[in-house]
Amino acid sequence: MDFRLIKRKFEEDGYVFLPGFLSEEEVAEVNRRLEDFIENTVPGLPVSDVFYEDKNDPATLKQIMHVSDHAPYFAPMLNDSKFSRIAGELLEDTVVPKILEYFNKPPKIGKPTPPHQDGYYFMLKPAKAVTMWMALEDVDEANGCVRYVRGSHKLGMRRHGRTQTLGFSQGITDFGLPEDLENEIAFPARPGDLLIHDSLTIHRADGNQTTDRTRKALGFIYFGASAQEDVEAKAAYQAQLRQEMRERGELVSE
Repeated sequence: MDFRLIKRKFEEDGYVFLPGFLSEEEVAEVNRRLEDFIENTVPGLPVSDVFYEDKNDPATLKQIMHVSDHAPYFAPMLNDSKFSRIAGELLEDTVVPKILEYFNKPPKIGKPTPPHQDGYYFMLKPAKAVTMWMALEDVDEANGCVRYVRGSHKLGMRRHGRTQTLGFSQGITDFGLPEDLENEIAFPARPGDLLIHDSLTIHRADGNQTTDRTRKALGFIYFGASAQEDVEAKAAYQAQLRQEMRERGELVSE
């Protein structure tokens, strides 16, 4: 697929699917490095950077933040790679690499990812950013593939509200409108397949309904250098979040 077609699909749909972005050999090396990182480094990471479905069970690991900061092998993947180059071409801007994350949905207990727009968390003016999601193993509807609402990036920011999903505190409150369901498309993926979406594209994922399969992936986030953080909006969001936490008894003091 030539880049002109990739760019056109991205602008029209709000996402693009690039099968085989990494080779089988490259994915095998990434998985080997991740296994070593998870076994030898993750147990000592700050609790703010590691999330489990059950914090008492290491086998339920669901998310690791700032992977490239904690594991030097992954820093070039985020900062100077074909991932960052295609981000710059899609954004038509100098890219600012922000974070490389690891995601998993453990068998039976991997929870759904609520429908949301990444831009709600980013709070940029303009909302110039992309997120990349790369499968590290076979992913389908049974173990929680990504679902996009085609064209939703053209319709602005939807209202978000607090969820109970660890790692995804905000979700779209009125998701499920006819236009959402009519335009939603599921994306099963093979190891090395890459999905890229605009920061305003609505997306979600089902939980892992299987009994013996994980759902491992890497996430890359890039901002356009011309985008500026909306300080007022971020302050308002943090104040709202603190109030909601107080109401739920999750925040005793500050």
